[in-house]
Amino acid sequence: MTTKVPEKQGSDPAERPGVPDGKKFSEFLKTWITLLDDDGKTLRQAYDSLMSIGNSQDEVPLIVKLTENPKFHFGGLGFFKGRVTLRQHDFIHILLGRGLTLMDEAFVIGFTMGSSDKVSSGEQSLFGFINKILYPKPYRFTEDGMKVFKDAVALAYVSDCLPLESVDFEPMMDLPLREIREAIGLEATLLRAYYNIEAKRYPGCAASQRLVV
Repeated sequence: MTTKVPEKQGSDPAERPGVPDGKKFSEFLKTWITLLDDDGKTLRQAYDSLMSIGNSQDEVPLIVKLTENPKFHFGGLGFFKGRVTLRQHDFIHILLGRGLTLMDEAFVIGFTMGSSDKVSSGEQSLFGFINKILYPKPYRFTEDGMKVFKDAVALAYVSDCLPLESVDFEPMMDLPLREIREAIGLEATLLRAYYNIEAKRYPGCAASQRLVV
């Protein structure tokens, strides 16, 4: 289901271009989410819901594309593990049960990188530096967000899920999210356990609190 939550400090939305006319951009970004428990919904249904917000790769800043998207290569930034297309990235948001705030982005990027089982502490630090210094402000993680990013990398290491960058989700579009998670070894129980910890650590962050609603 799509859940709306009150705005709280620490729940700033991640930049996402293409919002429909007549609504404030941040109104959609702060409230959209497909929760883990909504696992009977198909990936297509969840993705269509996300697409109703608007989406355009063309408007994503170049530094973000170079760092996170495998279609873009320049200056050696392509060595980061877990680089996926925007469409794949959206699928991973859905399967991890995360929304579109910066806290959610931090977790999704960290877990995707960590699922490769090849991310060094140096690579994590370099990504953090690039995010803090070179990313435009709407894309920069807070201090808490960076902690969640590192937690997510570590959580993916202990997960038995497949490397998410290598999964072809297209044939699974009409499967329930529950079945897709089982197929790729993504443990909802592991995610729920961490989300409970995250909610306790950041009581003032709506993005974290709604994970355990």
